Amino acid sequence: MLESNKESLKLEAMKRIVQLISKGKNASELFPAVVKNVASKNIELKKLVYVYLVRYAEEQQDLALLSISTFQRALKDPNQFIRASALRVLSSIRVPIIVPIMMLAIKEAATDLSPYVRKTSAHAIQKLYSLDPDQKEQLIEVIEKLLKDKSTLVAGSVVMAFEEVCPDRIDLIHKNYRKLCNLLVDVEEWGQVVIINMLTRYARTQFTTPWKEDAVFDENNEKAFYDSDSEKKKEQTETKAYIMDPDHRLLLRNTKPLLQSRNTAVVMAVAQLYWHLAPKHEVSIVTKSLVRLLRSHREVQFIVLQNIATMSIQRKGMFEPYMKSFYVRSTDATHIKTLKLEILTNLANEANISTILREFQTYVKSQDKAFAAATIQAIGRCATNISEVTDTCLNGLVLLLSNRDETVVAESVVVIKKLLQTQPTQHSDIIKHMAKLFDNITVPMARASILWLMGEYCERVPKIAPDLLRKMAKTFTVEEDIVKLQTVNLAAKLYLTNSKQTKLLTQYILNLGKYDQNYDIRDRTRFIRQLIVPNEKSGALSRYARRILLAAKPAPVLESAFKDRDRFQLGTLSHSLNVKASGYQELSDWPVVAPDPTVRNVEVIEPVKEWASSLGKTKQHKSDDKFYSDEEEKEEEGSDSSGSEDSSSSSSNEESGSESEEESNEESEKTSSDSGKSSSESERSSSESEAEREKKKIKPAVADSDSGESEARTSSSSAESSSESESDSENDSAPQKTDVKAKPKMEVKSKKEVSLLDLDDFSPAPTNTPKPSVISSSLLSDLEGLSLSNTSSTLQITTSSFGPVKTYELLHHMTGKGLSAKYHFPRQPCLYQPRMVAVQVMLTNSSDRSLEEIHIGDRSPASLNIHCFNTIERLEPGASVTVSMGVDFSDSTQAANFQLCTKEDQFSVSIQPAVGELLMPTTMTQPDFCKEQKKLLGMNETSATIAIATANTSSQTISKQVLSVANVGVVPSSNNFHRFAGHTVSSGAMVLVSLELKESSTALLTINTEKSVMASMLLRDLKQALTQA
Repeated sequence: MLESNKESLKLEAMKRIVQLISKGKNASELFPAVVKNVASKNIELKKLVYVYLVRYAEEQQDLALLSISTFQRALKDPNQFIRASALRVLSSIRVPIIVPIMMLAIKEAATDLSPYVRKTSAHAIQKLYSLDPDQKEQLIEVIEKLLKDKSTLVAGSVVMAFEEVCPDRIDLIHKNYRKLCNLLVDVEEWGQVVIINMLTRYARTQFTTPWKEDAVFDENNEKAFYDSDSEKKKEQTETKAYIMDPDHRLLLRNTKPLLQSRNTAVVMAVAQLYWHLAPKHEVSIVTKSLVRLLRSHREVQFIVLQNIATMSIQRKGMFEPYMKSFYVRSTDATHIKTLKLEILTNLANEANISTILREFQTYVKSQDKAFAAATIQAIGRCATNISEVTDTCLNGLVLLLSNRDETVVAESVVVIKKLLQTQPTQHSDIIKHMAKLFDNITVPMARASILWLMGEYCERVPKIAPDLLRKMAKTFTVEEDIVKLQTVNLAAKLYLTNSKQTKLLTQYILNLGKYDQNYDIRDRTRFIRQLIVPNEKSGALSRYARRILLAAKPAPVLESAFKDRDRFQLGTLSHSLNVKASGYQELSDWPVVAPDPTVRNVEVIEPVKEWASSLGKTKQHKSDDKFYSDEEEKEEEGSDSSGSEDSSSSSSNEESGSESEEESNEESEKTSSDSGKSSSESERSSSESEAEREKKKIKPAVADSDSGESEARTSSSSAESSSESESDSENDSAPQKTDVKAKPKMEVKSKKEVSLLDLDDFSPAPTNTPKPSVISSSLLSDLEGLSLSNTSSTLQITTSSFGPVKTYELLHHMTGKGLSAKYHFPRQPCLYQPRMVAVQVMLTNSSDRSLEEIHIGDRSPASLNIHCFNTIERLEPGASVTVSMGVDFSDSTQAANFQLCTKEDQFSVSIQPAVGELLMPTTMTQPDFCKEQKKLLGMNETSATIAIATANTSSQTISKQVLSVANVGVVPSSNNFHRFAGHTVSSGAMVLVSLELKESSTALLTINTEKSVMASMLLRDLKQALTQA
């Protein structure tokens, strides 16, 4: 097809190739055939070729180099998307020999009239720098030029290039600082994140700290009207008031609205900016937005909770009003639970400790052992931080020592040991109680902790400690190493304090330790023997044995794991890992004296009077139907870029910034315009008006740009919804008429989104009649957006019309080590993708232990398209859960092979579909059925004469048997004829089944479809079902 002379065939071939690439399949073998079409005059074909070349240019460098001349010519193409695509392909060929060509192309693109091309040049800067760092100086010149660009489309990309190439060149930002602050709200979301992070670093080098304890905020710097002279003198003697730099305040004011952004990364970036730059009394405005992010996905929750944990250590008051938001839910994953626990512990104080401890009592009973252990640690931290509840916590922990769960008991012992060190004299009863429980405790760390307590406070329990040492002497050889070391220490301490009772026991234990397999224990034993048993060889050290072994130990400090994370910038990878990651740039300390603020002043160049007056005339001429307010028009007059450029950039700003969406918007603009001109031509006409020419040429150019603006805005607003901040800015600038029109559109869109979300839980009950009225009209309207098939408009799709469901075994519990799985086909449209067959899988834990992280692993073949179910974090013993999947069988009965994984194991399983499950029912009338059947004759028809069982001769039983085999819809017919219609899920090919009853219980079964293989298999299954009694 690629070698064909017809453009339509080439275009179809490229669409299929790009589709293969999107599915993850390797299409690199087609590179020579594709690259030949790079010089095609068809714009659509050229775009697809460039999409392919961007993907494979780095792999097939030699072949791509042959087409460099074509790419260079494409850089002069009238269409902005072709110019941008050519530059993108050129920068993807990573060969040092073409570095000069790339540099020239980037410089030309940086001065292009189209903001989209300038944005692409900013992306190419990073690629060229990674290929040849020696070009840094020239690239900095291009970055400096692009930083002056007033288009919001370019701002985010050029700041990203700045961060990659020259993050230390702060001097480039001075003149552009205020412009970036003002453009921030209208920049695409990912550009906002990059700019905010860069401005955070910039502000820390240019402004003084607002965190001075004795600072008095006097932002307006205006005296009260009735100030007396005496008060003025007092003020002069007192501490000088802190006056925030206006540029510092500008940054804080312009980033505040972004806390309402739908993008979690933007909200997190603003939160870290306020944390590092704002005065302490203003930081609390980010709290509500951060708590709002906790309703998001688990991955987002994890990062946000980490940052809140760091914040809550220094400023508890910020999050205290929202304490209930950090209560643990049963559906939370373990790492989320642990972080919430950390935050609750940080927020604990005398006022709310009783509430928090009640929560902790519930958490200790959790089935999640790791979480229960972490809760006990949290109780210990609360006890040390708040002295009023120390005794209460100790008593509660002692009660936990009688718990059946070893993990809970062990953690309780370890925490009690730490608490007792803070006030040992008052709690000898607890030490005795722990000694009684020693025989029942098996966890090594807990046993070692009890032995350490006995040795440390052996003088307070003189009768119990020697008896415990006697028990340990019996089991010394089978104990863990950590227990053996503490046993040796206990023996040494008792030898020094109570040698009469324990001398022989100590010698026995030291002899056992002398020949132990572990060298640490052997070394400790030799050291202890020389220290406590003086002889001729032992030196002066043995005289200090008592002072060494029985010295008072300082109480351990129970601290938060997030205490030292504030050394990293919030929201960064380094903060999340608590390790300095490569590429991390540290925030500098606040300067003692602020650098000269005048470096950020920009000279305003007044426009030429003739140019202004002529523009003013054209504006007045079009005053009746203008799109923008007068203020914005005045701003446009003073701007360097032309009106059409502003219109193209403003229409692009409403989009999310991805190239595919911009291309689709460009196409919609083409189709909507009456003249049929491309956007690049309108740009050229407007660029002519930018040069100072006669007034006659200026007027039509401005008119074209204005109409282009309105077209671009209406098409982009109907194509996709913009962010809240963007919509706010547009509503302020647009007149009232456009507001009234825009609001209903947004309301309709939101309604559709809600109804589509509701479809996740939709499972209509099966009925015995295949009438389309089964589906409600509201559901049909919701399903209009889902292209379930490519059949004609006269055909309607209906749900399954058969009740009983066949269940198949996916994984036996013996093979799955306790995990069993069964699946069935619900015969409902798959909501994930219309080309997929819906499959419901029931997972059951038949073992006596919990199964964790149940998910789908590798699939075979790798190109198999499966919509996996979300990972099941935990499945308790005896519990079952039903999950939904989607599988694209591509109209084939070939099994879908994949791995069903748990945290420890992987099991190979396969879903084998019956041919009838690859269909979806279609409702049509008898004339429509006959009309479609006539189109599928000859090779598309498969028939056979069958002998029907006597039990299956009635109309009801025939329909029941056919529907049990195939997911088809019943077509109303006469008594001797039975007709059924459906279509394949993947390709939408029509499948028609007809059964004509003959004499003596025989019938003619006919199947009409393009899929001949499916027809023969379906015929076999139907024949078997109808002939059985």
